[in-house]
Amino acid sequence: MTVLAVEGLRKSFGGVLAVDGVSFAVEPGEMLALIGPNGAGKTTCFNMVGGQLRPDAGSVRLAGRDIGGVSPRRICRLGVGRTFQVTATFASMTARENVQVAAVAHRRGTWRPWRSAADLERPAAEALLDQVGLAAQAERAAGVLAYGDLKRLELAMALAAEPRLLLMDEPTAGMAAGERVALMRLVRGIATGRGLAVLFTEHDMDVVFGVSDRIAVLARGALIASGAPEAIRADPQVRAIYLGDGRTGGERPASGGRDC
Repeated sequence: MTVLAVEGLRKSFGGVLAVDGVSFAVEPGEMLALIGPNGAGKTTCFNMVGGQLRPDAGSVRLAGRDIGGVSPRRICRLGVGRTFQVTATFASMTARENVQVAAVAHRRGTWRPWRSAADLERPAAEALLDQVGLAAQAERAAGVLAYGDLKRLELAMALAAEPRLLLMDEPTAGMAAGERVALMRLVRGIATGRGLAVLFTEHDMDVVFGVSDRIAVLARGALIASGAPEAIRADPQVRAIYLGDGRTGGERPASGGRDC
């Protein structure tokens, strides 16, 4: 079954049409990159899928269930995980404790006076840290971790909710070039192994073309192209937007990654 199906999504802010009839789908185990120049409508579209914004028209369906306009908290409960451009962790807690908190919250666990809170979901947290390559950092405070490790920690926390769909908003922002590719290859392996659908926005074209199964391209709120990386790379309209040759009023990728 299709994990995420977006149909005819529209959103306006005053007289500005930010998203204009956008449709796409993400299948189990698939990674779909949502890209476009600044102001293309990526963030608005992404936030409608995640519940931060209510669509003016169209539908967002998670495994056939309409989640358009549902609160982010409820969407998370239905099986959607999310990471953000700016990492959201508890700096004073260890990496393991951060993942434990995420796992307990997902299972709605509560502390009981005859049971140590330090034991709650500990095996699951340790397994997730091992999966993202942070087993050796488990007892270090999140506040002292390197930025790349924080991104991996946030990924482990998102996976603790056992999502069927993972939303990643600029997951490699602020990372060194080598770390970007490594992180997204890790996500690629997890998506394949778990049958996890991944929708992500990204400015680094090396990352986009290196890990995506399909790419959806937005410009001025509309979907202008969708397909396999090879087809998108060869699309004249997409090339014009990213190369900024004046034909469509586009611009270069913000990250300095490889041009389409």
